[in-house]
Amino acid sequence: MTTYKLNINGQSKRVDAESDTPLLYVLRDNLALQGPKYGCGLGQCGACTVLVNGEAVRSCVTPVSSIKSSKVVTLEGLGTPEAPHPVQQAFIDEQAAQCGYCINGMVMTSVAFLNKTPSPSQQQITQALANNLCRCGTHTRIVKAVERAAKAGQQTVKGA
Repeated sequence: MTTYKLNINGQSKRVDAESDTPLLYVLRDNLALQGPKYGCGLGQCGACTVLVNGEAVRSCVTPVSSIKSSKVVTLEGLGTPEAPHPVQQAFIDEQAAQCGYCINGMVMTSVAFLNKTPSPSQQQITQALANNLCRCGTHTRIVKAVERAAKAGQQTVKGA
């Protein structure tokens, strides 16, 4: 067991974990963050996506020992219920969630994507989200939400 000092959502957190413990487990079990979800456990569905230094990362296959001094942002670190992040607000406005299980990954991947591609085409959005699985079939509304966020032009996450 090792003590790790992590930067999670702009706050310093200390957690005790084995070096091979997935970041997802540390976030959910040690820090009680419920944004990232356990989906497949293989890094294939995207439900567990978080931002690590601004990059979308699958936390279920990322060992906590690899995080070191990186800045981790979870869904909880993007915005608040009173002041959602522009991507979160766009997902709300477009009613892009049905069951909601994939939304964490869709939002986090969209934030990272829009930070690099602020004016994407619909095809680019579809490609960026291609590896995030949605079982409910709300992809059309999800793509519209990302288009809305891009048009708002306010998608940059501070510190991510």
